[in-house]
Amino acid sequence: MTDGRWIESHVPARLDRLPWTRLHWLIVVALGATWVLDGLEVTLAGAVGAMLTHKSTLGFTPAQVGASATFYLVGAVAGAIGFGYATDRLGRKKLFFATVAVYLVATAATAFSWNFASYVFFRAITGAGIGGEYAAINSAIDELIPARVRGRVDLIINGSYWIGAALGAGATLWLLDPRLVPISLGWRSAFGIGAVLGLIVIFFRQWVPESPRWLMIHGRNAAAEAIVARFEEAAGTSRLTIPNEPSTRIRSRTHTPWSEIWNAIVHQHRRRSLLGFVLMLTQAFFYNAIFFTYPLVLMRFYGVPPENAGLYLLPFALGNVLGPIVLGHLFDTIGRKPMITATYLISGILLALTGWLFQAGLLDARTQTLAWMVIFFVASAAASSAYLTVSEIFPLEIRAFAIAVFYAVGTLAGGVGAPWLFGWIIGTGSRNALFTGYLAGGFLMIIGGLTEAWLGVRAERQSLESIAAPLSSQG
Repeated sequence: MTDGRWIESHVPARLDRLPWTRLHWLIVVALGATWVLDGLEVTLAGAVGAMLTHKSTLGFTPAQVGASATFYLVGAVAGAIGFGYATDRLGRKKLFFATVAVYLVATAATAFSWNFASYVFFRAITGAGIGGEYAAINSAIDELIPARVRGRVDLIINGSYWIGAALGAGATLWLLDPRLVPISLGWRSAFGIGAVLGLIVIFFRQWVPESPRWLMIHGRNAAAEAIVARFEEAAGTSRLTIPNEPSTRIRSRTHTPWSEIWNAIVHQHRRRSLLGFVLMLTQAFFYNAIFFTYPLVLMRFYGVPPENAGLYLLPFALGNVLGPIVLGHLFDTIGRKPMITATYLISGILLALTGWLFQAGLLDARTQTLAWMVIFFVASAAASSAYLTVSEIFPLEIRAFAIAVFYAVGTLAGGVGAPWLFGWIIGTGSRNALFTGYLAGGFLMIIGGLTEAWLGVRAERQSLESIAAPLSSQG
């Protein structure tokens, strides 16, 4: 709701014209640390899942292991919606601390689970904290990083998730080795480590300022100017030359009414909404189906002991880390539309090919993992670009909530049922059935690529305000 005051500000232009500074590096480290934590958390849970089928732990069935991932994702969806709306209403920085606190408490509680019901309850609350992170962090990245490098930075920070995944995979080699740690204790220790690392993330969060763009839209332009001045001082200049183009003129507001949110997403930007939904749905099914259940595949089809699953998750994670690092700059140079289209299409085709090799019995545990490395080198950039897309193409006032909505809808439609479904398929021991599942995942990624080719937005090197004008500048 507007409060009637018109503000004319150069804050967005000054942010986009900044050279890279040490403050930008601090933001990358602080926000990347969160995704490292998320990757660590999910990988530990994925590796622990196979261990939880032992009678000396919680005695889960493969379907229950898959279902536990589903509960985690349901929690993430609920957290994304609730915390996403709060991020637009209360600010990016406040929610940084709230979401990580929820994660920290819930993952610590998971270590004390005593049965299936308690385990999935704590996993759902953990997911709520992580789901809230997606909206707060991705909106902050886009609003703080200069336009010319926004794509690669966004992809790299989101890709840092897989650094945590690699650390988690390595940790499981020790924690889940019964010769070193008792089976009944190792899986609990894995979640305890996640809680301790959450404290480190809270420390890093102090380095991230509130979004000057959010402050500007809420009538606090002086505070926004002060933050931009800190960046300019770090760049060695008191104030960068203001560009000749018009400044951003907006009407300050305390919050955005639900009717305006609905109109912007469903009517004003409906083509972009369709794009965001398809990109998020297809990558959610692709990732959640494969990653959450890969330890079960190793155990069921290749005879890999559950305590050794981390050894195969390490190269899997490495491919995911390298993809955004190597390919990220192309999203700012070649452009969003061609790169998103290409990465989605290639990922889908490679998954279908790998599924055929699996069905034919031509892969073993090592070559299967090598195939995942290649596929997810490309797919990691594709998945990160989905978050980049939905955070760029909607107006400032609803950016965090839009990220949350499309993460939630895409995950509900494409991701929540995937771990349970694949867990059930793996439990049957049927290679043909699992091949069909892999074909479905590949087909969905191809649909995502074709949708990007049709509806994609050329957002590279453009200011956020030119990609989607603020709602408060329209009346």
